[in-house]
Amino acid sequence: MPVQVYYEADANLDRIQNKKIAIIGYGSQGHAHALNLRDSGLDVSVGLHESSASRERAREDGLAVSTVREAAEAADILMILIPDTQHKQVYEESIVPAMRPGKTLMFAHGFSIHYGQVQPPEGVDVLMVAPKGPGHIVRRMYTQGVGVPALFAIGQDASGTGEQTALAYAKGIGSTRAGALRTTFAEETETDLFGEQAVLCGGVTALIKTGFETLVEAGYQPELAYFECMNEMKLIVDLMYQGGMNYMRYSISDTAEYGDYIAGPRIVDEHVREQMRGLLSEIRDGSFARQWIQENEQGRQNFERMRETDRNHQIEQVGAHLRAMMSYIQPEVVTQK
Repeated sequence: MPVQVYYEADANLDRIQNKKIAIIGYGSQGHAHALNLRDSGLDVSVGLHESSASRERAREDGLAVSTVREAAEAADILMILIPDTQHKQVYEESIVPAMRPGKTLMFAHGFSIHYGQVQPPEGVDVLMVAPKGPGHIVRRMYTQGVGVPALFAIGQDASGTGEQTALAYAKGIGSTRAGALRTTFAEETETDLFGEQAVLCGGVTALIKTGFETLVEAGYQPELAYFECMNEMKLIVDLMYQGGMNYMRYSISDTAEYGDYIAGPRIVDEHVREQMRGLLSEIRDGSFARQWIQENEQGRQNFERMRETDRNHQIEQVGAHLRAMMSYIQPEVVTQK
């Protein structure tokens, strides 16, 4: 069954024109949603913890700022845009008292609803609008008159008009200019986690590190290994981003294309496919979610150990030196997160 895609003509801002919208969080997604909704003529405020470093920034951007509890109390529509690991505590401490029938609770990722970290009461619409791009791109595209595609889902439709509200919100942030795709909380959550683990983050970083290590162990200079396994990754990804794998293969040499066909299946073989299926199974049955929740509850010792190990990997040390030589890429230096 083809995916359902909705555009500008399918959404009506009048649906939320007279609603008070509160954005909880003012990070990458939070600032983009809040500013885009405001510029679409909607009534938007921001809810932040009293000690949040983002409070001043939101005020400088011309937005009303209050505590999360105050924002939740006043809002008709509440969009939670803080990290998943904070949802449960913030929801239970500051939002639950305000969740009266007729309100709308929204998310940009389905994790906390799908895995039961947040359990909304009856009588409340539970919706998701998830732009498929980082917040700075969502904001930039909006100001340029275009938009970033989004996924939307209806988790609980107490009002019977949840779809109209979700599409109006998607229009308010600019996503219906590009297209809003209908999904479910489960599908968005599971595909997102799988993509991050198997391909976009876990798969790619492991592939790059292993390729780098293989060349260095064989006696090649680490700097050359970095260029071949890390630096040129952007070239290939940009070509695929623009025109898919066909355009990438059209753009590279025939030698590289031939190597693609014969070597790719040797690297990503049936064993890797089975590992991917295993990852997906752990995501779908909740095993990964329970592990990640427990890791956070127990102080993140394993997470911080793995983070520190990879921060000190040779490829990062070599890369920092080489990136400093390439001012045109505007290299970033990460000290902590």
